[in-house]
Amino acid sequence: MTKAFVTGCAGPRLSADEFSFMRAERPWGLILFARNIETPDQVVDLTNTFRDAVGRDDAPVLVDQEGGRVQRLRPPQWRKYPAPGLYGDLHDREPDAGKRAAWLGARLIAEDLRCVGITIDCLPCLDVRFPDTVDAIGDRAFSQNPDTVAQLGQAMVDGALAGGVLPVIKHIPGHGRARVDSHLVLPRVEADHSSLESVDFRPFKALSHVSLGMTAHIVYEGIDAQTACTQSTKVIGEIIRGEIGFEGCLMSDDISMKALGGGFGERAHKIIEAGCDIVLHCNGDMAEMRAVAAAVPELSGKAKSRCDRALQGLQTPNGDFDGQAAWEEFRTLTGWQGV
Repeated sequence: MTKAFVTGCAGPRLSADEFSFMRAERPWGLILFARNIETPDQVVDLTNTFRDAVGRDDAPVLVDQEGGRVQRLRPPQWRKYPAPGLYGDLHDREPDAGKRAAWLGARLIAEDLRCVGITIDCLPCLDVRFPDTVDAIGDRAFSQNPDTVAQLGQAMVDGALAGGVLPVIKHIPGHGRARVDSHLVLPRVEADHSSLESVDFRPFKALSHVSLGMTAHIVYEGIDAQTACTQSTKVIGEIIRGEIGFEGCLMSDDISMKALGGGFGERAHKIIEAGCDIVLHCNGDMAEMRAVAAAVPELSGKAKSRCDRALQGLQTPNGDFDGQAAWEEFRTLTGWQGV
């Protein structure tokens, strides 16, 4: 039995209660945050313990390791990486250098993650940046140009895959027009369908072949003015699955964010009913975790097939990768001074 959710945990080691919970409820995956990360050996132990709890050697472990403000594995144990906006700025000056830098950045990050048992990185952000994009996205977005976003997103997808880690395109169908932080409140986007289609959807259409994607907690008034995308049958069915053509495993953004209302069981149920395959719950609060686990189904049917197909895409990295040489090339291309 595997259930249709990804869970967090409270600290750097699973407590006895967390281990028992995971053994009983069998979440599809575990997501890590800075609170869960101390040293490489400790992360290896945590990922191994999680897989032992759920009884699956291939159970995915996820993290948000984009660079910039969103980096859970940090110095001095791991290198510091720039925000993705740096690749967009470089691409504006030298397109080939920007794409190479994005590939190298993702490849180096993947090496860091794979070595400690993390198999999924929630990057790249394919959100198109606007002049009034909320700071919660900001320089996490590559560019204001959707074609640049698509090209750099593809480069990071390729780099992650080459390093033995699965990427997640986010936040479908586009978070760039949000003017408030969905961690705190529910954003509403007033743009009509045509405007969204001509700009915001384009990077996601270009990368619709990627096997994992994450929704946006946003109301798109021109599509469904009543319901956030993550819980909207119309947005998921007609836009994400239909117009954009995304056929991979679709997970929600974190449901412990304040953009969504109601109890956690209710939130999770609505997400599954709307068409998401996986509910993502991140904060490690056991009461909330139990409510989510009780509300989600066992993975089956198309959802299970999409999840299985995603995990089958994990590649074994090329053995001749020289991490130090790649890091020096990356620093030369980008001028990055991070340690």
